Amino acid sequence: MINERVKVRIRCRKCGEKFVLRGKREKDKIETGFKMCLCNNKDDFELEYDI
Repeated sequence: MINERVKVRIRCRKCGEKFVLRGKREKDKIETGFKMCLCNNKDDFELEYDI
């Protein structure tokens, strides 16, 4: 299951902006490349992903 693609939904808790990305599952972590919201928020997000 390593390097499996998953659909990731990210919602910014500060402004409410939503993003849907594809990420790679790497061991116990999912990497999407997402760094920052449009409102410059870098830390406060709600994440959901489909296995």
